[in-house]
Amino acid sequence: MNLFTIPLRNLGRRPLRTILLTAVFTVGVLSVVSIQMISSVVGHSLEEKMSKYGANILITPKTESLSVSYGGLDLGSVAYGAHEFKGTPAISNIRNIELKDRLSAVAPKFAAITKVKETPVAAVGVDMAEELNIKTHWVPTGRFPESPDEILVGAEAAEKLGLEAGDKVDIEGSKLSVAGILDPTGTEDDNVIFTDIDFLRNQAGRPGAVHFIEVAALCSGCPIGDIVGQIEKALPGTEVKALQQVVKQRMSATRFVNRMAWSVSGVILLTACFMIGLSIFSAVNERKTEIGLLRSLGFPTRSIFSIFCLEALFMGLCAGIAGYLGGYFASQKIIEALELGKADILFAPENFVLTFCAVAALSLLSAAIPSLRATRVDPSKTLVSL
Repeated sequence: MNLFTIPLRNLGRRPLRTILLTAVFTVGVLSVVSIQMISSVVGHSLEEKMSKYGANILITPKTESLSVSYGGLDLGSVAYGAHEFKGTPAISNIRNIELKDRLSAVAPKFAAITKVKETPVAAVGVDMAEELNIKTHWVPTGRFPESPDEILVGAEAAEKLGLEAGDKVDIEGSKLSVAGILDPTGTEDDNVIFTDIDFLRNQAGRPGAVHFIEVAALCSGCPIGDIVGQIEKALPGTEVKALQQVVKQRMSATRFVNRMAWSVSGVILLTACFMIGLSIFSAVNERKTEIGLLRSLGFPTRSIFSIFCLEALFMGLCAGIAGYLGGYFASQKIIEALELGKADILFAPENFVLTFCAVAALSLLSAAIPSLRATRVDPSKTLVSL
């Protein structure tokens, strides 16, 4: 008989209570593991969807303004400096920054005023593939352009110009086809015509020019300041602005998911710990005579303390192993049942070890107070009661 066999024998004496208590703790660990895994998948999916909804970094040429006055008369301000920059090298430099893996889209823009049916209208040249990675909320009547000789028209611009999907229009002497009409977005996109960026800047005699670039960065734990700094270093002579409202909105959404997951997990773990503690309290009260006999046989108080802690530890270790494995498989099934997309959850040995150690520590902490009570049992009183 030693410190390891005594706890195991005590647990085997009441198998039903041991099994039920271990099952409760296992369900708690399973719930926590599955909640954390599901929240990770949901948060990542939410981040990607929100990041694609719009840009959160704007890159423009650096300009300066000069206030002009003469004889006390204010003549206004004059902006000077570059109003465009070379697009191909700029995009290449952005794509090669250290945090390039955090960029989901890099969309260059070239803007110009043109005429359609003798009516002046703003035209914006875009790389349609990159633009659609940012503007996932766009819905066209018709379809999106698939070739340089097709355009996409905003809702209000189409109404003013009397255009419909399939119409042919003359822009700067070139016949273009209206591939689609954007459904109203409530933004400036409703007022413009979107063309192929190479077509528009070639027509304007500015091949390779870009007026500004929109960048969408993934923002879960997003080092937005570092990304901005690296882009500024890669593109000297430009202004790089983080659209803080967009960043905060995305960060708030992902933080909410994480906080909710940790809150629910904390309540579940706290309940499981109380169950362990109450069980050890009950065991101490039931076994005061046994504790007194052990003390009279020469067992020190640290041994008595260890016996009850080891009982909780054995149950916690079993619950930790079964709970993590159960949570791993349960999270995959839950994600599939909720139709959240294909579950991309990998078994991480380091997380398993961390969970195992955490559950063991919680088991010992839960049993610490009742185990201390066991060390205070007076052996003389318990033996007298015999």
